[in-house]
Amino acid sequence: MPLYLPVARAQTYPSKPITFIVPWPAGGSSDITLRAMAEVAAKVLGQPFQIDNKGGAAGTLGPATMAATAKPDGYTLAQLSISVFRLPVMQKTAFDPMKDFTYISHLSGYTFGVTTAADQPYKTFQEVIEFAKANPGKVTYGTPGAGTSLHIGMERIAAQAGIKWTQVPFKGGAETNAAVLGKHTTLQADSTGWKALVDGGQLRLLCLWTEKRSKNWPDAPTLKDLGFDMVFDSPFGVGGPKNMDPALVKKIDEAFKIALEDKAVIATLEKYDMVPRYMPTAEYDKFARQLYLDEKAVIEKLGLAAKG
Repeated sequence: MPLYLPVARAQTYPSKPITFIVPWPAGGSSDITLRAMAEVAAKVLGQPFQIDNKGGAAGTLGPATMAATAKPDGYTLAQLSISVFRLPVMQKTAFDPMKDFTYISHLSGYTFGVTTAADQPYKTFQEVIEFAKANPGKVTYGTPGAGTSLHIGMERIAAQAGIKWTQVPFKGGAETNAAVLGKHTTLQADSTGWKALVDGGQLRLLCLWTEKRSKNWPDAPTLKDLGFDMVFDSPFGVGGPKNMDPALVKKIDEAFKIALEDKAVIATLEKYDMVPRYMPTAEYDKFARQLYLDEKAVIEKLGLAAKG
């Protein structure tokens, strides 16, 4: 029997599951949307998926573990977030994004926003900026970790606004939600895991980092609306260890393409203000290599690159 059943024959599951590493804690927008994709991909491949939530190191602990320990046999896959391309520029890492992964399918990107507790005095993002100008370093913001789009984005905003504020890194959205709700941080910069709290009135959405305003939160200004010529959507895909068999990669790519066309997956993505952004293997590999160069240039310009 081949490793994965051909699509036309994928009806019953062989016993060995595919470990799909989600490098964020359970229950956040990444976890929920990736589980929805994995459920469909499993049916297409005729192979069960076992989700391994391995949060830490700004979403790179899981991929780093895969690169170091997994065989290129298709039984270990991982979400590859944009942090995979940034962290090696910022510090010494055990993996090289240009050598240690097989880029299989690009999947989507995030809607990011900045929130604060509803009973904080800040009604607008500009009010926070003004306070930060008068009180350097006193505004704190929670992110899913150093090197994430949220960290880099907040520092780019600070550089353009001429302010200083202080990052407080966490492992994922559950922790950043708790931090901003409890006023352990002034702000939260994260993806739409804050949706229920914003919709329920516990958090105030100060701005979004999208190209255009969201239909879900039409009153929330974009960074462009506020005079910052920036858009961040943190593209991500699925990959495996280096040296995977191209025929196997093709099967996995086809499965995730079908998953992104599934109505239930699309509805789950929409819930978190995300859209399918599929790229096949060759296109994704080219995109990933250029993304590394682009992010390296940004990090060096911000002065966040590792010294020496």
